[in-house]
Amino acid sequence: MRKLRWVMDGGGFWNLDISTPKTLDGFASPVPEDPLTLGGLSRGTRLSRPRQLQFMQLFMNAPLVPTFSKPQGFNLQRVLSLPFSENWLVFLLGQFNLQKFVSSVKSSEEKPERFSSWLKSVGRNLRDRSLYALGLCSELQLTPDDTLLFGLDSYDYADKPRGKAVFRHKFPHHDLTAEAVYPGLFVDKIGNYWDVPFSMAIGLASVTTSDSSVGYHLSAHYNSGSPKQSESIQNQDDSVPSLQKRDDNVPWTLLPGLAFKSVFSYRKSLDIWRSETPKLKLVQPYDIFLSNPHVSASGMIGAAASAYVGENSTKAQIDDDGQHSAGLFLQSSRLKSSFLADIFGSVSFTAQHGNFQRLFLDLSRFQARLEFPSGSKFLSGATSLAQDLLNSQKPNMEAVQAVCPNATLSYQQQIVGPVSFRVDSGIAVDLKNPKFPIQVQLQEPVLALEYALHVLGSAKAVAWCCPKRQEFMVELRFFET
Repeated sequence: MRKLRWVMDGGGFWNLDISTPKTLDGFASPVPEDPLTLGGLSRGTRLSRPRQLQFMQLFMNAPLVPTFSKPQGFNLQRVLSLPFSENWLVFLLGQFNLQKFVSSVKSSEEKPERFSSWLKSVGRNLRDRSLYALGLCSELQLTPDDTLLFGLDSYDYADKPRGKAVFRHKFPHHDLTAEAVYPGLFVDKIGNYWDVPFSMAIGLASVTTSDSSVGYHLSAHYNSGSPKQSESIQNQDDSVPSLQKRDDNVPWTLLPGLAFKSVFSYRKSLDIWRSETPKLKLVQPYDIFLSNPHVSASGMIGAAASAYVGENSTKAQIDDDGQHSAGLFLQSSRLKSSFLADIFGSVSFTAQHGNFQRLFLDLSRFQARLEFPSGSKFLSGATSLAQDLLNSQKPNMEAVQAVCPNATLSYQQQIVGPVSFRVDSGIAVDLKNPKFPIQVQLQEPVLALEYALHVLGSAKAVAWCCPKRQEFMVELRFFET
């Protein structure tokens, strides 16, 4: 499901959900305008969480699927499908907090001397409603190109249930998505979660698979109510200014108001080298999308513009680092509106060795992506550096920081058969600390074990964990690299 977030997914800067065990439906939306560096977690068009669980139960002998998140702990999930018709499915998703149950049994004041007494103690603890979470999901196929989804999740530890409604329509070369959530769960770049009482969005995105193509995305967002930081996580990052760590200073793009966004981009991909060695005969690759050794590169350049009306417009000129945004900025205090525009660019590199056919070490894949989210900041920093060099002056560290791109690295290695290991991480270079002139930090590395489902051509079960956010999840993904 494409959402309304500027992230590069190979075809453009789009808004993609990320996977998270914080919610029963497994989704959280990144804070808009907050560059996402979790390549292993970003999600495009995928199966809904209930459909994933249904497939695992029916075809992978997994009656219970584990998840973990702080502070809820270790949970087990199972889904029950209720097929009303060929075009209408209803799913009942249940979650049991195993860690809390074990803790409650251990901390029970009673010390049963007999097995029957122990069973009664277990029974009493099982009646604790806080151990359970329940989700109801309805998927209705209106036409071959139209899908309507409703979801309602209830948690005993939450003040109110989470609800959502999503409508999708597929045009020949475009995707239309309209969504309303209450409350909406958003995650910022340092891993803090925010609840927005009501959020609604609609977007039209072009779809293309060409190596040389023009793409665009038009969207509108509406937020209502005062955002609050979710109590399920309280991550802090010393590299982020203290004003961003306070609950009373939420990301400005989540403030109440209306936002209109548009992005246009041109993308070009090319093969530097591609193996012409024939594959093993009568041996199907574990994943057809990972069966061709190659070295390739791609680049993208584009422009984005946003208009804000409401409380969000008053802070629209402040970027994620608490500084004034570069690019074109216009504001009208009387109309309570503002306008932002800027250019962006990115460069990516991919190298793969192996056909993913043999039993051992037949796949090694490396990916690197450099993103320049603000072309105006880059040009300003480059101009300042050039002047310093021409005048034989010491380069300004702020200017050097401005030209440093956001980097994302990914490495995947086959271990044995269909099993491979993957690690994704963002790389941040901080040049503003006078005590430590150069600081290189990993931004939320994601570790994953992938099991390729051989018979399906290109599908995999992924068990990933994010140590910084203390999350673990098992997912099913189709036709993704």
